[in-house]
Amino acid sequence: MSAALFFSQSYAEARGKFLAAVEAAGLDNEPHWHPLLGRDGERLAMDVVRQGPRDAKRLLIISSACHGVEGFCGSGVQTGLLSDPDWHEAVKTSGVAVLYIHALNPHGFSWWRRVTQEGVDLNRNFHDFHQPLPHNAGYDEIAAALIPAHWPPTPADEAVLSDYAARHGERGLQTSITSGQYAHELGLFYGGHAPTWSNVTLRHVLEEQGQAAEAIAWIDLHTGLGPSGHGERIFACKNDAAALARARAWWGPEVTSIYDGSSSSAPLVGLMWTAVADACPDAAYTGIALEYGTLPLDQMIGALRADHWLEAHPEAPAEQAAQIKRQIRDAFYIDSYEWKQQILDQAQQAARQAIRGLSA
Repeated sequence: MSAALFFSQSYAEARGKFLAAVEAAGLDNEPHWHPLLGRDGERLAMDVVRQGPRDAKRLLIISSACHGVEGFCGSGVQTGLLSDPDWHEAVKTSGVAVLYIHALNPHGFSWWRRVTQEGVDLNRNFHDFHQPLPHNAGYDEIAAALIPAHWPPTPADEAVLSDYAARHGERGLQTSITSGQYAHELGLFYGGHAPTWSNVTLRHVLEEQGQAAEAIAWIDLHTGLGPSGHGERIFACKNDAAALARARAWWGPEVTSIYDGSSSSAPLVGLMWTAVADACPDAAYTGIALEYGTLPLDQMIGALRADHWLEAHPEAPAEQAAQIKRQIRDAFYIDSYEWKQQILDQAQQAARQAIRGLSA
């Protein structure tokens, strides 16, 4: 079947296709209902589907839409896997249970935003909020130019960013923008001051579903960094040499890491997958973020800047608002047959490698 059949044009369509694939596979869905409605008035949920016994000692998690609008990609992958008889047979013979978490951030998925309904980047939100939060002095320096009071930015705004890059390098600019910040609530990559709904709900899911597991793998599906269509396998664990060795044994030596500078991602704080250690402390954990490229980094950041400006300016003209929303979706979802096929092919390979690694 064509990969394009599994991808969608809205959250509601994506959820419908996912649930249809779940039903066709003879599996059960456990929806965790979101308190708000979606863009088209639809109900929102973090849907959880388990394939395999509850007491399985080995568990693979495949999750989508940590960053909302990136869910167009991740949902398509999950639906494609659930629609693949060969995948079902591989799971059955491996003895591994698979947990599909559809739409970690359903609000952002529906409303075409990367952040949650609280305006928070979910993958910067996993902290002990009773402790002091990280301070990002670099972001403070450029915050007013990143999200100016007007849109589009002026040459003076862009000069602030260019000057920062000249002094700290392009990588330094990327790190200051993307690593996470906790002082600018309407800004980019804001980590929040309390656990979000998605944070709390995901922790409950992990506690319910992972207690019996002795080994857990996680493939978290993302878009936005790297060459278009290429799925970078980014080590998604704490800075642990044994876990990195397992990840590279399972998924190949090309697995990159934010800890050694080999990843296209800058070093980050408040990472989501650290919740596994809290929820399932006795399980050996190995994970990757499968990060698919879309547009060049400056265009992706530009789309995010525009979207955050629009959120702060609801009075913006309708035509400008529509253009910005289309821009943010297109920055994280390449709506072409070729891109979708590349995405699904690489995800199928990574998923099979994960169950082989877990069952070895």
